[in-house]
Formats: sequence, C-alpha cells, structure tokens
Amino acid sequence: MLCEHLVELERALLAAGIRETYRGQPWSSNCREWVYFACYLDLPALRQRFAFDECVRDHEHRGTHDGQEAGLVCFACCDAVMGVHASSRANHPVFA
Repeated sequence: MLCEHLVELERALLAAGIRETYRGQPWSSNCREWVYFACYLDLPALRQRFAFDECVRDHEHRGTHDGQEAGLVCFACCDAVMGVHASSRANHPVFA
C-alpha cells in the first residue's frame, strides 16, 4: 500500500479497474514503492479531483532506452503512482 499522500489515488485507479502493471522499487534506494498503471494520468484533472499535499509533485521521464512514464511522486515518502508517458497515451485509457 502506498503512503497516505497517494493512497486515495491508488484506490481510485484500482476501483476503476485500471490494470496495475508493476509495483515495487523501480530505480534506486530513493524510491520506496512505485505503482505503475496501464493508463494515461491526466495530472491537472487529478490535482483538481484530489487534495494532494505539497510533497506530491508531477513527474515525467521520457527515456530513450529505459522506458517512459508520467505521474505523481511523493517526495516525503518516496512513493509514486505512474502511468504511461504522453507519447504513448493514444493506446491507453485516460484517468482523470
């Protein structure tokens, strides 16, 4: 289970039936639990829908050989909720 700053978003994604594709420590010891979902996360809409604390920040990584992702990272707890990068959104549902 993710930290208190992201758990409501995680629950909403799971309740909507969005497929979880990975859960764990993806990068380094600076990452605690990151959960990846098979959708595009509409970050502006999610910021209006959920009352995220200031420690939750937008994240986007457009890697060329190590994957692409976009989502929200909690800098207090080192947890994150990730979806697909905007460049891949045409093939995935949008979660807002």
